[in-house]
Amino acid sequence: MTQAHDRQDIVMIVDDVPDNLALLSSALEEAGYMVLVALDGVSALDSMQRLRPDIVLMDAMMPNLNGFDTCRRLKTHADLQDIPVLFMTALTESEHVLEGFAAGGIDYVTKPIHTDQVLARIGAHLRTARALQNARQGPREPPAPDDRQIQAALTERYQLTSREVEVLRWVAYGKTNRDIGDILGLSPRTVNKHLEHVYVKLGVETRTAAAAVAMSVGAGRSEPLARLNR
Repeated sequence: MTQAHDRQDIVMIVDDVPDNLALLSSALEEAGYMVLVALDGVSALDSMQRLRPDIVLMDAMMPNLNGFDTCRRLKTHADLQDIPVLFMTALTESEHVLEGFAAGGIDYVTKPIHTDQVLARIGAHLRTARALQNARQGPREPPAPDDRQIQAALTERYQLTSREVEVLRWVAYGKTNRDIGDILGLSPRTVNKHLEHVYVKLGVETRTAAAAVAMSVGAGRSEPLARLNR
């Protein structure tokens, strides 16, 4: 299997179990990806500073610095915070799933790992990440306040409030909840509450999928939500 674009995608696997690293590395390399590996969160963050991966497969439970805390630290680096993080975990209780999303993860796969599932998730999230990156290469700021077309489309199609539209549009431009709060004069907690309502109305579960919906509306397209949410 070869990549669908010119540059080879880089996948970093962070796991303290060598057998897991070997299994995933073989499957990913066979699928055409360049693979980086790390046995712990600290070395993973150090490696990312030297070579930036396109996506990270992160074991949730590791000694010293666990996957959730590693992801939180990653998201504090301006040049790394847009990297999609998929958690690998045997923890399927809702509080652990929610902790993964709260830490900045976009998805998770459960152990024991099924490589075909992992490859499908990676491919889907890389396509979404590239679409967002291409969109961001245009204007860095949302349209001027008197440009009502996108707001009207989001309001009519998804019944978003004007505040929810503002929050969603800044999410689509890569802003964190804290950044959005500073811009709109809201607390990060209030921004998160607005986002929870946005996810329900859009029928998505992740920040990346919500941003992709906003980008598709701004481009005049109507992408199926099931496709964007994969």
